Amino acid sequence: MEFVLSELTEQVLTARAAKKSLFIAGGGTKSFYGNRRALLPQDEHYQLDMKVYRGIVNYQPSELVVTVRAGTPLAELEAALESGGQMLAFEPPHFGAEATVGGCVAAGLAGPRRVAAGGVRDFVLGVRMLDAQGNLASFGGEVMKNVAGYDVSRLMTGSLGIFGALLEVSLKVLPRPLEETTRVLDTTQDEALKLFTVWRSQPLPISASAWVPDDAASGRGRLTVRLSGAPPAVRAAVTRIGGDELNDAQAWWRGLREQTHVFFNREMPLWRLALPPTAPTLAWGPMLLEWGGGQRWFSGSADAKTVRAAAERAGGHATLFRTAGWAEPEGGVFHPLSSGVATITRRLKQELDPSGLFNPGRLYPEL
Repeated sequence: MEFVLSELTEQVLTARAAKKSLFIAGGGTKSFYGNRRALLPQDEHYQLDMKVYRGIVNYQPSELVVTVRAGTPLAELEAALESGGQMLAFEPPHFGAEATVGGCVAAGLAGPRRVAAGGVRDFVLGVRMLDAQGNLASFGGEVMKNVAGYDVSRLMTGSLGIFGALLEVSLKVLPRPLEETTRVLDTTQDEALKLFTVWRSQPLPISASAWVPDDAASGRGRLTVRLSGAPPAVRAAVTRIGGDELNDAQAWWRGLREQTHVFFNREMPLWRLALPPTAPTLAWGPMLLEWGGGQRWFSGSADAKTVRAAAERAGGHATLFRTAGWAEPEGGVFHPLSSGVATITRRLKQELDPSGLFNPGRLYPEL
């Protein structure tokens, strides 16, 4: 892999010398995410293909840590972990067979299990990256208590590659649950939010939850709850929650994670709202709830300012997750940063990528 690494370094130096932007490419399964208008015509930028830099560097199941190269297929990593009885606890979406580990970390997207386990950033222990000067830099490590100074390794999570190219990442992994079952209840959205509130106050082994509307007219839907953990705890939770057992639950949760569920198949913009779980129902139209009400999906043509203002009033923020061919809102698809956070982010970009080489505008137009 040293030859591949030298080739990647040379591509960075070539782009810098030519004063052209460099867009980092993995499997391309999340290319829809972020500001599409930032993608310049092919003759105005170079592309850094990370798929060639792949493979598991170190995996010792007893240590609960795996180090893997960025171009490694996400499915390949998950298969290796499964053979060791372990998993990526944040349950990342793939959105296609070509998904890579680097793309998973750069996008920072977590799946249904995030409500119980935490997000991608919570499991990143260390990274190795290629900076705009062609230098290799390492941050963090392979142990769970190894943070000195600013935690750059977690900073790379969700940055969409604007600070540099991920080469390797060390991730904390967890054992797979001993038992798992999924229960389904028929409720309204308001009833689902109330149940989420009740369940949060109880010691229930809930590893995922979602409310999906049946149709816009009835106002009712299916509240789906996954229980994971020790068999006695799971059985006790089933008695307390009730409902019916969901057949082929693994496929159902996979469909939610990969957004193949019929709710996501509308030819309309898809908004992701991060809100306090206690936020009331937003009566805009069909809405899917995840993470105990903390993540809400809305598919519709509502004005961006209207959506974001409502999210702010509720104490959260809104991201235009998929544009579905519609125009991107002014200022980009992500919720505008506060002035303080924007200043810090610009300084970090200036420090790590002073020439503005990597993925310009992908996260925010001015970065």
